[in-house]
Amino acid sequence: MCFSATASFTAATVLSTIGVISIKKTNNIKQVPFACIPLIFAMQQLSEGFLWLNLIPEGDKTIANVATYGFIFFAQIFWPIWVPYSIFLLEKNRRQKGIFKILVAAGIAVSIYLTYCLLAIGVEAKITAYHIAYIQKYPLALKAFVIAFYAMSTVVPMFVSSIKYMWILGLAVLLSYLISVYFYHQNSLSVWCFFSSIISIGIYLIIRQISNNAKE
Repeated sequence: MCFSATASFTAATVLSTIGVISIKKTNNIKQVPFACIPLIFAMQQLSEGFLWLNLIPEGDKTIANVATYGFIFFAQIFWPIWVPYSIFLLEKNRRQKGIFKILVAAGIAVSIYLTYCLLAIGVEAKITAYHIAYIQKYPLALKAFVIAFYAMSTVVPMFVSSIKYMWILGLAVLLSYLISVYFYHQNSLSVWCFFSSIISIGIYLIIRQISNNAKE
Protein backbone atom coordinates (compact mmCIF):
# COMPACT_ATOMS: atom_id res chain seq x y z
CA MET A 1 0.00 0.00 0.00
CA CYS A 2 0.98 3.64 -0.22
CA PHE A 3 1.53 4.33 3.49
CA SER A 4 3.53 1.53 5.15
CA ALA A 5 4.57 -2.11 5.01
CA THR A 6 2.20 -2.97 7.85
CA ALA A 7 -0.74 -1.43 6.01
CA SER A 8 0.19 -3.31 2.82
CA PHE A 9 0.37 -6.65 4.58
CA THR A 10 -2.88 -5.98 6.45
CA ALA A 11 -4.63 -5.10 3.18
CA ALA A 12 -3.22 -8.25 1.59
CA THR A 13 -4.59 -10.40 4.42
CA VAL A 14 -8.07 -8.86 4.23
CA LEU A 15 -8.18 -9.08 0.44
CA SER A 16 -7.03 -12.70 0.49
CA THR A 17 -9.89 -13.57 2.82
CA ILE A 18 -12.45 -11.71 0.68
CA GLY A 19 -11.05 -13.35 -2.45
CA VAL A 20 -11.38 -16.86 -1.06
CA ILE A 21 -14.93 -16.15 0.14
CA SER A 22 -15.84 -14.71 -3.27
CA ILE A 23 -14.49 -17.75 -5.11
CA LYS A 24 -16.42 -20.09 -2.82
CA LYS A 25 -19.58 -18.11 -3.58
CA THR A 26 -19.34 -18.75 -7.33
CA ASN A 27 -21.57 -21.38 -8.95
CA ASN A 28 -20.12 -21.17 -12.46
CA ILE A 29 -16.55 -21.46 -13.73
CA LYS A 30 -17.01 -18.24 -15.71
CA GLN A 31 -17.47 -16.33 -12.46
CA VAL A 32 -14.12 -17.42 -11.02
CA PRO A 33 -11.81 -14.93 -12.86
CA PHE A 34 -13.89 -11.99 -11.62
CA ALA A 35 -14.15 -13.45 -8.11
CA CYS A 36 -10.35 -13.85 -8.04
CA ILE A 37 -9.72 -10.10 -8.36
CA PRO A 38 -9.48 -9.38 -4.58
CA LEU A 39 -7.09 -12.32 -4.21
CA ILE A 40 -4.89 -11.03 -7.04
CA PHE A 41 -4.96 -7.54 -5.55
CA ALA A 42 -3.72 -9.16 -2.34
CA MET A 43 -0.67 -10.43 -4.23
CA GLN A 44 -0.07 -6.93 -5.58
CA GLN A 45 -0.31 -5.38 -2.13
CA LEU A 46 1.98 -8.09 -0.78
CA SER A 47 4.63 -7.14 -3.35
CA GLU A 48 4.42 -3.50 -2.27
CA GLY A 49 4.72 -4.56 1.37
CA PHE A 50 8.03 -6.27 0.61
CA LEU A 51 9.04 -3.21 -1.39
CA TRP A 52 8.50 -1.00 1.68
CA LEU A 53 10.76 -3.27 3.72
CA ASN A 54 13.57 -3.23 1.18
CA LEU A 55 13.61 0.34 -0.14
CA ILE A 56 15.39 1.46 3.02
CA PRO A 57 19.22 1.74 2.82
CA GLU A 58 19.78 -1.56 4.64
CA GLY A 59 17.17 -3.39 2.54
CA ASP A 60 17.84 -6.11 -0.04
CA LYS A 61 18.10 -4.44 -3.46
CA THR A 62 17.29 -7.65 -5.33
CA ILE A 63 14.05 -8.13 -3.41
CA ALA A 64 13.24 -4.46 -3.94
CA ASN A 65 13.70 -4.81 -7.71
CA VAL A 66 11.61 -7.98 -7.89
CA ALA A 67 8.86 -6.36 -5.81
CA THR A 68 8.95 -3.21 -7.96
CA TYR A 69 8.59 -5.11 -11.20
CA GLY A 70 5.99 -7.38 -9.63
CA PHE A 71 3.84 -4.42 -8.61
CA ILE A 72 4.13 -2.78 -12.02
CA PHE A 73 3.30 -6.07 -13.73
CA PHE A 74 -0.02 -6.25 -11.93
CA ALA A 75 -0.77 -2.52 -12.13
CA GLN A 76 0.02 -1.87 -15.77
CA ILE A 77 0.20 -5.18 -17.63
CA PHE A 78 -2.10 -7.66 -15.92
CA TRP A 79 -5.20 -5.60 -15.06
CA PRO A 80 -5.85 -4.11 -18.53
CA ILE A 81 -6.44 -7.64 -19.80
CA TRP A 82 -7.90 -9.36 -16.74
CA VAL A 83 -10.54 -6.77 -15.85
CA PRO A 84 -12.37 -6.59 -19.20
CA TYR A 85 -12.02 -10.31 -19.84
CA SER A 86 -13.32 -11.34 -16.43
CA ILE A 87 -16.38 -9.08 -16.80
CA PHE A 88 -16.85 -10.26 -20.41
CA LEU A 89 -17.21 -13.83 -19.10
CA LEU A 90 -20.07 -12.70 -16.85
CA GLU A 91 -21.90 -10.80 -19.57
CA LYS A 92 -24.95 -12.42 -21.20
CA ASN A 93 -26.14 -9.53 -23.34
CA ARG A 94 -24.94 -10.09 -26.93
CA ARG A 95 -24.55 -6.38 -27.71
CA GLN A 96 -22.45 -5.77 -24.61
CA LYS A 97 -20.31 -8.82 -25.35
CA GLY A 98 -19.45 -7.28 -28.71
CA ILE A 99 -18.31 -4.08 -27.01
CA PHE A 100 -16.28 -6.09 -24.52
CA LYS A 101 -14.30 -7.68 -27.34
CA ILE A 102 -13.13 -4.18 -28.29
CA LEU A 103 -12.26 -3.37 -24.66
CA VAL A 104 -10.28 -6.60 -24.29
CA ALA A 105 -8.41 -5.77 -27.50
CA ALA A 106 -7.60 -2.31 -26.11
CA GLY A 107 -6.32 -3.94 -22.92
CA ILE A 108 -4.10 -6.34 -24.84
CA ALA A 109 -2.69 -3.48 -26.91
CA VAL A 110 -1.81 -1.27 -23.94
CA SER A 111 -0.40 -4.25 -22.01
CA ILE A 112 1.92 -5.16 -24.89
CA TYR A 113 3.14 -1.57 -25.16
CA LEU A 114 3.69 -1.20 -21.40
CA THR A 115 5.49 -4.56 -21.30
CA TYR A 116 7.87 -3.30 -23.95
CA CYS A 117 8.45 -0.06 -22.03
CA LEU A 118 9.02 -1.90 -18.77
CA LEU A 119 11.58 -4.25 -20.30
CA ALA A 120 13.31 -1.67 -22.51
CA ILE A 121 13.30 1.34 -20.18
CA GLY A 122 12.70 -0.08 -16.72
CA VAL A 123 11.21 1.41 -13.57
CA GLU A 124 12.57 2.73 -10.28
CA ALA A 125 10.71 2.89 -6.97
CA LYS A 126 11.37 5.53 -4.31
CA ILE A 127 9.80 6.47 -0.98
CA THR A 128 8.65 10.08 -1.15
CA ALA A 129 6.48 11.85 1.42
CA TYR A 130 5.33 8.61 3.09
CA HIS A 131 4.34 7.08 -0.24
CA ILE A 132 6.01 4.98 -2.92
CA ALA A 133 6.63 6.70 -6.25
CA TYR A 134 7.30 4.61 -9.36
CA ILE A 135 9.65 6.49 -11.68
CA GLN A 136 8.94 5.54 -15.30
CA LYS A 137 10.58 7.54 -18.09
CA TYR A 138 8.31 6.26 -20.83
CA PRO A 139 7.82 8.15 -24.14
CA LEU A 140 5.56 11.16 -23.58
CA ALA A 141 4.34 11.20 -27.19
CA LEU A 142 2.04 8.23 -26.60
CA LYS A 143 1.02 9.09 -23.03
CA ALA A 144 -2.49 10.28 -23.97
CA PHE A 145 -3.17 7.12 -25.97
CA VAL A 146 -1.87 4.90 -23.16
CA ILE A 147 -4.12 6.62 -20.62
CA ALA A 148 -7.12 6.32 -22.95
CA PHE A 149 -6.57 2.63 -23.71
CA TYR A 150 -5.83 1.87 -20.07
CA ALA A 151 -9.08 3.54 -18.99
CA MET A 152 -10.98 1.71 -21.75
CA SER A 153 -9.82 -1.61 -20.38
CA THR A 154 -9.87 -1.06 -16.61
CA VAL A 155 -12.71 1.41 -15.95
CA VAL A 156 -15.11 1.46 -18.93
CA PRO A 157 -16.00 -2.28 -18.71
CA MET A 158 -17.80 -1.71 -15.41
CA PHE A 159 -20.01 0.94 -16.99
CA VAL A 160 -20.67 -1.12 -20.11
CA SER A 161 -21.68 -4.23 -18.18
CA SER A 162 -25.38 -5.02 -17.87
CA ILE A 163 -24.78 -6.69 -14.50
CA LYS A 164 -26.62 -5.04 -11.62
CA TYR A 165 -24.49 -2.75 -9.42
CA MET A 166 -21.39 -3.16 -11.61
CA TRP A 167 -21.58 0.53 -12.55
CA ILE A 168 -21.31 1.47 -8.87
CA LEU A 169 -18.02 -0.42 -8.68
CA GLY A 170 -16.87 1.43 -11.79
CA LEU A 171 -17.85 4.79 -10.34
CA ALA A 172 -15.91 4.05 -7.15
CA VAL A 173 -12.81 3.09 -9.14
CA LEU A 174 -13.10 6.21 -11.31
CA LEU A 175 -13.51 8.53 -8.32
CA SER A 176 -10.58 6.92 -6.55
CA TYR A 177 -8.45 7.56 -9.65
CA LEU A 178 -9.42 11.23 -9.78
CA ILE A 179 -8.72 11.64 -6.06
CA SER A 180 -5.35 9.89 -6.39
CA VAL A 181 -4.25 12.07 -9.31
CA TYR A 182 -5.45 15.30 -7.69
CA PHE A 183 -4.13 14.80 -4.17
CA TYR A 184 -1.23 12.38 -4.75
CA HIS A 185 -0.02 13.24 -8.25
CA GLN A 186 3.54 11.93 -7.89
CA ASN A 187 2.38 8.79 -6.11
CA SER A 188 -0.94 8.31 -7.91
CA LEU A 189 -0.17 4.80 -9.20
CA SER A 190 0.49 3.39 -5.74
CA VAL A 191 -2.40 5.26 -4.10
CA TRP A 192 -4.92 4.38 -6.82
CA CYS A 193 -3.98 0.71 -6.71
CA PHE A 194 -4.54 0.74 -2.97
CA PHE A 195 -7.96 2.37 -3.32
CA SER A 196 -8.90 -0.02 -6.12
CA SER A 197 -7.83 -3.03 -4.08
CA ILE A 198 -10.05 -1.96 -1.17
CA ILE A 199 -12.93 -1.19 -3.55
CA SER A 200 -12.54 -4.69 -5.00
CA ILE A 201 -14.09 -5.99 -1.78
CA GLY A 202 -17.36 -5.00 -3.47
CA ILE A 203 -16.74 -7.81 -5.95
CA TYR A 204 -17.98 -10.24 -3.32
CA LEU A 205 -21.33 -8.43 -3.22
CA ILE A 206 -21.64 -8.63 -7.00
CA ILE A 207 -20.74 -12.33 -7.08
CA ARG A 208 -23.26 -12.99 -4.32
CA GLN A 209 -25.92 -11.11 -6.27
CA ILE A 210 -25.18 -13.10 -9.43
CA SER A 211 -25.25 -16.38 -7.51
CA ASN A 212 -28.53 -15.55 -5.83
CA ASN A 213 -30.11 -14.59 -9.15
CA ALA A 214 -28.98 -17.89 -10.66
CA LYS A 215 -30.80 -19.79 -7.91
CA GLU A 216 -34.09 -17.97 -8.48
